[in-house]
Amino acid sequence: MTIEEIECAYDATKPLEFVRNEFEVPELTHSALFYPLGFPTDLRTNRPEILAQAHDLWSSFEKHFDTEPIQVSVYVQDGGSAECPPPPVTRIMLPLLTWIVDANNYGIANLERCTTQIVLSDQVAQNRQYLRYFLLAPSPLCHIVTRYVTAIHAGCVARNGRGVLLCGDSGAGKSSLSYACARAGWTFVSDDASFFLNNGTKRLVTGNCYQIRFRSTARTLFPELEEIEITPRAAGKPSIELATALLPQITSAQTAQVDFLVFLNRRAGYRSELVPYRKDVARHAIRQRLYGSVESLAMQYLALERLLKADLFELRYSDLDWAVDRLETLVREGR
Repeated sequence: MTIEEIECAYDATKPLEFVRNEFEVPELTHSALFYPLGFPTDLRTNRPEILAQAHDLWSSFEKHFDTEPIQVSVYVQDGGSAECPPPPVTRIMLPLLTWIVDANNYGIANLERCTTQIVLSDQVAQNRQYLRYFLLAPSPLCHIVTRYVTAIHAGCVARNGRGVLLCGDSGAGKSSLSYACARAGWTFVSDDASFFLNNGTKRLVTGNCYQIRFRSTARTLFPELEEIEITPRAAGKPSIELATALLPQITSAQTAQVDFLVFLNRRAGYRSELVPYRKDVARHAIRQRLYGSVESLAMQYLALERLLKADLFELRYSDLDWAVDRLETLVREGR
């Protein structure tokens, strides 16, 4: 309203309602509490369909940790291009971590305040794969991995209470070997990403035990995957995704105690053996993926040294059944 309009309203004794500033988003009236990786996360949004997607993503996780809830706000505005946008550009300028797609789609995480705020166009909000992979899933995870855990690029399986982290670069076979172990009676914890708890005296990891994701080539290893449809991905190659709840032969758990770190070296025709692995290489391989404030990194580095007190090995193999049997021996005999 102009000043003249305000004057006229008051002269006519008409009550005026204060409106939001033109740049303020409407109130986010839909909310729910979720527990990604077991950590409380309070999600608020103006669209119920965002809560529905969050439910699909996180509802299987139970509360395991009594931490202050992570605050995530998602505002969806009308309009936007129907074309799938490019992946966001991610930047860290502490204490802020940003994901920028364009002027209508972006996220800002304040790592000090434990808050994430996301703005989306209606079209991007309807692109389930894109939203979940690039914006919704990372919104609490960036706080979890800089406050409570140290992220490890590794699958995790456990046998008789003894956990094994299966470490390696992309394509090393972490998911396939994790699943092969699970089929053989091991407890499945995660297939590709594990999160080592920074606090405590135990070497405890948590992970997403509710989903296993394979490359399409895994069909040659596991005949039961032949009838599973390929799932398109927002980034990377299409994959085969399975919910562990649909696999009655698989036992899963959200956490496990780690006794061994095993770095995978899978090559055709390779001599199969399990040999000790270098701690300095393992340390550098894990550290290069960590981020956060000076204080956060110091906490993660300290936790990593505790993790590296576990026994370290390199598993050189080409045959999957041999690898599972060798890990059985490792857990049973400690070597």
